Amino acid sequence: MENQQNLAGKKIAALMTEGFEQVELTKPQQAFEDAGATVHIIAPKGGQIKAWDETEWGETFDVDLPLAGADPASYDALLLPGGVLNPDKLRTEPQAVKFIQHFFDQQKPVAAICHAPTMLIEADVVDGRTLTSYPSIQTDLKNAGATWVNQEVVVDGNLVTSRNPDDIPAFNREAIKLISEGVKANQTA
Repeated sequence: MENQQNLAGKKIAALMTEGFEQVELTKPQQAFEDAGATVHIIAPKGGQIKAWDETEWGETFDVDLPLAGADPASYDALLLPGGVLNPDKLRTEPQAVKFIQHFFDQQKPVAAICHAPTMLIEADVVDGRTLTSYPSIQTDLKNAGATWVNQEVVVDGNLVTSRNPDDIPAFNREAIKLISEGVKANQTA
């Protein structure tokens, strides 16, 4: 595989809470781990969180670190799975918003899929960027200053976005490429 081990030594934070879309964690996590990275599940509370699997509740996942104990400076990249419930709950957590802002302040790679870009609106990091998302949030993104496009994957500086689970192969490919490159210099946003 082309991406085998090119993320060796990289640590990726997967920030989520109850109701994240299961496949939007499991498929990227597997791809990142197959490429040599370590992925930590970070959630507002420790213990376990339950995924949403298309039309019903999915599996339960162990939280590696509660948000209060997670230092964004110790991670090379951020994964934001979508789902409708997950980002809507997370955006009300000031600590989650600050966690996300760190990655943009430090120009570290961020991969957000489906409804997850609503978290980027809350973190005030979409103005002037081009991105994609689940179509139902395009107006929210445009109102926050983003240029929204209907493409399977969009890379803008340190940010990679995709629309839905069907886009995961392209999302993973571009996220791995971005994470392997690391911090983006001369970023516009």
